[in-house]
Amino acid sequence: MKKDFGPKSWLYPMPVLIVAAYDEQGRPNAMNAAWGGIFSDEMIGICLSEGHKTTKNILTSRAFTVSMATAEQVVACDYVGIVSGNKEADKFTKAGFHASPSKHVNAPMIDELPMTLECEFVSYDTESNHLVGRIVNASADERILTEGKIDLHKLRPITYDPINLEYVELGAVVEKAFACGKKRK
Repeated sequence: MKKDFGPKSWLYPMPVLIVAAYDEQGRPNAMNAAWGGIFSDEMIGICLSEGHKTTKNILTSRAFTVSMATAEQVVACDYVGIVSGNKEADKFTKAGFHASPSKHVNAPMIDELPMTLECEFVSYDTESNHLVGRIVNASADERILTEGKIDLHKLRPITYDPINLEYVELGAVVEKAFACGKKRK
């Protein structure tokens, strides 16, 4: 028997996305966002409150990057989620992050996070706080590649458990996608 909990925003895995943008002075800022994902071949959607410094930066600069939080950088990734850029001007540096400019959009790439989506601003709905960006490039540090492809086990992305308030590293391969179901044919 299943237990009812009512309407909850519980979904697994919930990505831990680190969203970064430059402010008006060209300083990088970043925040931790869990409510986001891919919804077409080249579009990403993320729910970001308009009060966040990073949201304001995106609306001004019209560009942003999205990096996957990693087990290796979990403390820094949590820090940018619990500290407001509106209150701490040097939040990015205090997190221990370093920025390199994207070659494709006017936004910072976080050197310590090895996989990044570089995005152009498309739209923002103030009622739903839904931000949409067009992915113009995906980049990955060579240290997380195996045979030229991103290796999940080297990337070590984390997911957010909204019920237990924990970060969990994604783990073992269960089966091959688009193959294991053939056993039922």
